[in-house]
Amino acid sequence: MWKNFFCKTENKRETAKLNEISADLLPSHIAIIMDGNGRWAQKRGLPRKAGHKKGVDSLREIVKAACSINIKFLTVYAFSTENWKRPTAEVDFLMKLFSVYLDSEVEEMDKNNVRLKFVGCLTELSGELQSQIKKGEKKTADNTGLGLNIAVNYGARDEIVMAARNIAQRVLSRDIEIKDINEQLLDDSLYTAQQPPVDLLIRTSGDMRISNFLLWQCAYAELWFTEKNWPEFMPEDFLRAINDYQKRDRRFGGLDDK
Repeated sequence: MWKNFFCKTENKRETAKLNEISADLLPSHIAIIMDGNGRWAQKRGLPRKAGHKKGVDSLREIVKAACSINIKFLTVYAFSTENWKRPTAEVDFLMKLFSVYLDSEVEEMDKNNVRLKFVGCLTELSGELQSQIKKGEKKTADNTGLGLNIAVNYGARDEIVMAARNIAQRVLSRDIEIKDINEQLLDDSLYTAQQPPVDLLIRTSGDMRISNFLLWQCAYAELWFTEKNWPEFMPEDFLRAINDYQKRDRRFGGLDDK
């Protein structure tokens, strides 16, 4: 279903954007802050739940698009450590939505070679949802296509603190020495161990901040913002972001060779 997705689309703008993209300059790892579900719903006089449901449809389409152009890793911010502050009814609905998403999408992901991984402090989720997550990750673990990371109960500062504690424990147990601590060791202690750093960070809904998302991984990420709310974010927008990324001069602190 997902293979040759853009070849089958009737949207000429998507096809045009696809033709502008260079296969040799694709970002290896794209991260997305999926913001604006509630605002999308409120503008239409709908309950916030309707925005979250519509946001799942957008995620499905963007995952298809990422698969179609052979993106290696896609990490999406689904629920932050701060989102627990929202009304209980909304939090409960979001947790149910994650469960429904797993039920409906894992089989399709597996058929299309997507490798699913949840990142964040998952022990604070319900036992039932944790079980679903483990089953989904296990079912897709051997797939070699897109690596899809879904960040749930995730906070970058918490992640770095967790990594520091784990490294400290390894020092105390004499598994490593203090002199062994370096950037690579810390990188290997994060949820995204063995994955490339984020090349492109996309945020929807107009806010221009990182919001405690992948702070370490985004050290040299190119940032791309859009006023569109997440439910309005379409594959052509995803392709536009990649096209803009490919036009940027990435020097990583060095000088241009020109």
